[in-house]
Amino acid sequence: MEILVKGRNISVTEALEQYATEKVEKLSKFFDEQHSASRVEVELIHERNRSISEPEVVETTLFINGTVLKARECSPDMYASIDGMSDKLERQVRRYRGRQIDRWQGQRKGETPEPEPFVVEEEEDIETRIVRTKQFQMKPMSAEEAALQLELLDHAFYVFTSADTGDINVVYRRRDGNYGLIEPAR
Repeated sequence: MEILVKGRNISVTEALEQYATEKVEKLSKFFDEQHSASRVEVELIHERNRSISEPEVVETTLFINGTVLKARECSPDMYASIDGMSDKLERQVRRYRGRQIDRWQGQRKGETPEPEPFVVEEEEDIETRIVRTKQFQMKPMSAEEAALQLELLDHAFYVFTSADTGDINVVYRRRDGNYGLIEPAR
């Protein structure tokens, strides 16, 4: 597993890098050689705004066989943020692996295999202009798979290509805790 630790508005000391690396390496127990995490990016951020009560932020992106898991944690202490991020990421990995195992067991029982979802994410910070754009390949998937991916990423919405129609759709989290689906009109 390749682990990259970088900093924004903070110099990454050897102790911080080692601590973050150790926390992320503990996740390798969930993977065998065939289904291992290929790359992990850990970004340590110090928010310079004095009004922010929790300025120490850790954002982690874990790339696993075409799937992306993300965790973000904020606190007044960078080590506490790393611990919180590690806990969040471990919960996501457990959920991800549990779903994979459920699929594999379903295949053994003679059910048809479902294609593994690929993360489709577009993050744009919009104030008066677009300051960030991301592009991802989109594999066709069902709305249910997209909702699972949305849950894994803990985002408000998820853009994907429908396996049924080939159209671009959006799954989003509603305030009542359920999910909504936006499809183009025909």
